[in-house]
Amino acid sequence: MILDSASWQGNVFLGGKWSPSSGGVIDVVEPATGNVLGHVGLADPADVAQAAESAAEAQRGWAALPHPQRAAVLRRAGQLFAEHADEVSWWNIREVGAIPPMAGFAVHVAEQECYEAAGLPSRPYGELLPSEEPRLSMARRVPVGVVGVISPFNVPLILSIRSVAPALALGNAVILKPDPRTAVTGGVSIARIFEEAGLPPGVLQMLPGGADAGEAMVTHPLVRVISFTGSTPAGRKVGALAGQHLKRAHLELGGNNALIVLEDADVDQAVTLAAFGSFFHQGQICMTTGRHLVHERVYDDFVERLAAKAAGLPVGDPATSEVALGPMIDAGQRDHTHDIVTSTAAAGAVVAAGGSFEDLFYRATVLTGVPVESRAFTEEIFGPVAPVTRFRSADDIAALARNEYGLSLGIVTKDVMRGLALADKIPTGIVHINDQTISDEANSPFGGVGASGTGSRFGGAAANVDAFTETRWVTMRAEPPGYPF
Repeated sequence: MILDSASWQGNVFLGGKWSPSSGGVIDVVEPATGNVLGHVGLADPADVAQAAESAAEAQRGWAALPHPQRAAVLRRAGQLFAEHADEVSWWNIREVGAIPPMAGFAVHVAEQECYEAAGLPSRPYGELLPSEEPRLSMARRVPVGVVGVISPFNVPLILSIRSVAPALALGNAVILKPDPRTAVTGGVSIARIFEEAGLPPGVLQMLPGGADAGEAMVTHPLVRVISFTGSTPAGRKVGALAGQHLKRAHLELGGNNALIVLEDADVDQAVTLAAFGSFFHQGQICMTTGRHLVHERVYDDFVERLAAKAAGLPVGDPATSEVALGPMIDAGQRDHTHDIVTSTAAAGAVVAAGGSFEDLFYRATVLTGVPVESRAFTEEIFGPVAPVTRFRSADDIAALARNEYGLSLGIVTKDVMRGLALADKIPTGIVHINDQTISDEANSPFGGVGASGTGSRFGGAAANVDAFTETRWVTMRAEPPGYPF
């Protein structure tokens, strides 16, 4: 059992050991039932300072290891995720509220992230440069030192490991601060995997904590890069604070992603995409389809079939029954979702399906005739809601689809080149032609523009190397030159 509670219960992972934290202990609560599943330590700024010192010391030895040794640890971590997939998935279902397919997908991606990262240590880490002087000139990539990773509650395993694995592979130490609500899936499981994989003590620290711990991580001088995934308002604060301290912050933030259904689309296919894009994981994904922009020629059929599909989706405890939607993470997120639904209905939209909840179980909801000035159109909902808006002219759809966010875009059409041409008019970091807006693969660059973040800093070798290394200029001469004084 990789998550044997005897070691981590009530603790944080600090200096290579499971230890009590300065901030006390918090419960691990199952959102579907309210039951307490266990306890984790809650870190405070004092723990962060200790972790930074420990990580900086351990990092030098880790970076100095021959690259095959670092790669072997990453490969072993991937194998351990595969071997313990059922156990990690169980925690994902219970702690996060994920349905089993989502939980299994998250473990699969974690495994693949480790395998992809295992290829980074052996990549060329520089290039030769021409020089006017008689010398050898090169640009060399070197580890940044200590990387701080702050991950959210919604997909905690993926959104932690996608930074942890490549940062470690490239010779850095990592301090991981998972959301306290999902600290076992997003933190404990990763720390235990790498502990068993042979990562040297101190190279990975795991500190669940609140805003004070996050601020301490961003401001500590030994933490040189921050990898943050979370809401846009929180990301703006992290970016501003990091800028004040002259350190890089890679920000993957919110989204209000559009699925555009053109007049030539197959309606049944479009509805299947739309339902998955809006309702998967209770809509608690940054790539969730937040707006359905449907041509008037197919609009009536689309909304009728989408509402029927939503009404038939079962909602309940994913640990005990076969459901399409599990619980939302907490009452605050549920109430935020419901407030947007009710205010949008008051603004003129029609609730064609759903719009109700019991405890933390919010039903799949379809809003039709959504005004473009309403909250459901302009804001990220982060709940299982599909707002549908009609459009008439293909010439106007690009302007309608653009907003302050720029994460993911889906376009459904039989003319894929037309779809690609339309996508070129809508700035986003991700585009899917004839698919919905949610997708993730370990070898592909991931990130958004505008209010969705600072671009593709996750996934793919080039993005990871850029995110977690510095560039150093190095020259060498056979003999020192002479200078006039």
